[in-house]
Formats: sequence, structure tokens, C-alpha cells
Amino acid sequence: MASGLLLGGAVAALVTAAVPAHNPSSGFIDPPPDKIVINVATVNGSGCPAGTAAVAVSEDNTAFTVTYSDYLAQVGGGSNPTAFRKNCQLNLVVHVPSGFTYAIAQADYRGFASLQSGANAVQRASYYFQGSSQTVFKNHTFNGAFNDNWQATDTTDWANLVYAPCGVQRNFNINTEIRVNAGTSSPSRVSFMTMDSTDGDISTVYHMAWKECPAK
Repeated sequence: MASGLLLGGAVAALVTAAVPAHNPSSGFIDPPPDKIVINVATVNGSGCPAGTAAVAVSEDNTAFTVTYSDYLAQVGGGSNPTAFRKNCQLNLVVHVPSGFTYAIAQADYRGFASLQSGANAVQRASYYFQGSSQTVFKNHTFNGAFNDNWQATDTTDWANLVYAPCGVQRNFNINTEIRVNAGTSSPSRVSFMTMDSTDGDISTVYHMAWKECPAK
């Protein structure tokens, strides 16, 4: 591992715990230096109506999980013509220990798909920090016939990680999309794809990488 590059839980060994303090300028509670705090600023999209997406941070601070309860795209049968594509944009305020910055090193997506023969589906995600021109896009395609749980993983080489700027607060944006195409399948038969939590075991996990900021 390159010098100065740390994975989440290692931060606890490098800093001492402190009592959280309120930061009047931001309106948020500052985290103790060995933890991260993620606040959801906005959640927008046809795949995540209000109250249907939740964010939780792992105990070791190496990852956070997003669960959905209404993220479904479908075509065929009596499906609404606009239902073939669903999307969700998460705008997150991430408070990190002083002197450190972070990047998203890996994202794991899970769901269920039922695709008729001839149909296909695409799961797409993009990642960027507010005000940054650097946007990372990832796509995963699934072809029918398919009727099972699905999983897709986005990974980024260490050398290509895009880190949050040091010393400034920049919200982190994650845009996800699922799209189902009927292709050559029968128009009378339904094909669908979900990214949700209907079976209690479906979620999206984002793994975080840490780096020390340059000394001022």
C-alpha cells in the first residue's frame, strides 16, 4: 500500500477520540476525529421517491450502505411507457476526520431482474464531487433470458481515485440508473429490474479509501 494511503478503519489508530461538537457555520454536528458522518442533503429521482432511500455508515467507517424500497424499472405488458428507466441522485454531505480526505474506491450494487428472452437491462452509475469536472461513469449490462438476483461492482485503480478536495466542504454526488429494454422480446410479456430492499438483503455498498491531506 502506498505511503499515506489509508483504508477507513486504520484512521482510528492514527487519531484520538474526541467528543462531537456542534459547528454553527454548517448546521451539522462535527464528527469525532476517528469517525465519519454522512448526511443526505438531497435524494431525487424516479427510482427513489421521498422516504424510500436510506443511508447507513459501517461501524468501522470503511463503507456506507444505501437501501431502496421503490427502485424498479420495467417494460412490456401494461407497463407505463416511462417505467423502462428509473434513476436516483444522492447528494451527500460527508464529514471526515480533520487532516484526511476520502475517495470512493469500490461500489457494490445488488438487485433482482426478470428479463424475457430478447430483452436486456443496464445498470449505470456516475460519481463526482460538487464543483469538480471529474466524473467517473460505469455501466453493467444484463441479457435475457434472466430471472435471478444480480450484482455489479465498480472498482477504481488506486492511481485513478478522485479524492475530495482537502480543507473545503464539497458535497459528493452519486447518480444511479436502471434501464430495461424490450429488445426482441414479446411486447405482451413484462421484463423488469429492481435495485431495492424488498427481500431485506438488497443494498448498495460504497467502499471508501482514505488519504492524509498535505500539511499546511
